Amino acid sequence: MGTKGTAALLILLTALTVTACGASSAASTATQDTDISEELTYTESMELSYAEEFCVDYYEKDFALITIAGSARYLLVPEGETAPEGLDEDIVILQQPIENIYLVASAVMDMFVSMDALDSIRFSGTQADGWYIEEAKTAMENGDILYAGKYSAPDYEQILAENCGLAIENTMIYHTPEVQEQLEKFGIPVLVDYSSYEAEPLGRTEWVKLYGLLVGAEEAAEEAFAAEIDEFAIVADAEQTGLTVAFFYITTNGEANVRQSSDYLPKMIELAGGTYIFEDLGDEDTASSTVTMTMEEFYAGAKDADYIIYNSTIDGELTSIDELLGKSSLLENFSAVQNGNVYCTSRNLYQSSMELGTITADIHRMLTGEDGELTYLYKLE
Repeated sequence: MGTKGTAALLILLTALTVTACGASSAASTATQDTDISEELTYTESMELSYAEEFCVDYYEKDFALITIAGSARYLLVPEGETAPEGLDEDIVILQQPIENIYLVASAVMDMFVSMDALDSIRFSGTQADGWYIEEAKTAMENGDILYAGKYSAPDYEQILAENCGLAIENTMIYHTPEVQEQLEKFGIPVLVDYSSYEAEPLGRTEWVKLYGLLVGAEEAAEEAFAAEIDEFAIVADAEQTGLTVAFFYITTNGEANVRQSSDYLPKMIELAGGTYIFEDLGDEDTASSTVTMTMEEFYAGAKDADYIIYNSTIDGELTSIDELLGKSSLLENFSAVQNGNVYCTSRNLYQSSMELGTITADIHRMLTGEDGELTYLYKLE
């Protein structure tokens, strides 16, 4: 897709995006105080096109203030420099070079792969057989990345023995605050990733810029993000098909877990030319990106969807429509089931944070029947 397609994509995504903390330098500095120390002189802010959940303010001598989710603050101190005196107590110091990272937030691994920066990660909160990203799985099998326990039970001794420079957690860490407190007590800073809370798909992907900044791979991060913009440009000129899509999985309690209407995945469906079946579901001001409802409620809202996509992230891939119907007999009455328009995700979407353009293209091909092999979806028979 050429310049026209890319321009169309940018126009569409801009129309979908509200004013964001990181939408521009002006927007970023308007939402926070950059005067954090008499020893630091503010110069500019990172230009962000879509991400809303983090900001970066730059200072002379390559210092940078990172703000996440509007409150958590980190001062990135360049190698050879020391943190200034008099900083607010809530500002966490991140001293470069940042090495031997303990990566618990699985959505972030794909970003490090895209920057060719896996050598910054020494520990994983996911075991080798839990990775869908081949590079991460191979690195663990080779011993380059070690399993150091899940978020709620890290192997402190192992982490400390190799001078872990940073723990990157997801928001599950808030369920075990004592773990974060213990890591920080040992001198290991904790950064909580909020990329999955972005409302726009490219907002989630743009977090690669933050991780590129942390490990000194800014140029590679910019290139990786630009590549994703090009992927989205493939479907930028997609016309609306008028077809509706439901995206869900069935919980162990027999309930349906679906995405809030404001989530990035419904936006991907829209960019692909479809319409998310739930037009106004959930509260975008809440922390959760999903809503759980009874099967009766799900049936009432989604039974007429033209297509249904089963999310295999939680309980694994399905092999047939019969296996899907085994989860709930109500599904047999769905229009998509009766018309044979049932698909399943083939890989863990949550881990594939740098493949959202490809996933969107898959949804577009599903809706239009265009030729081309699907990468992350497959049809259930």
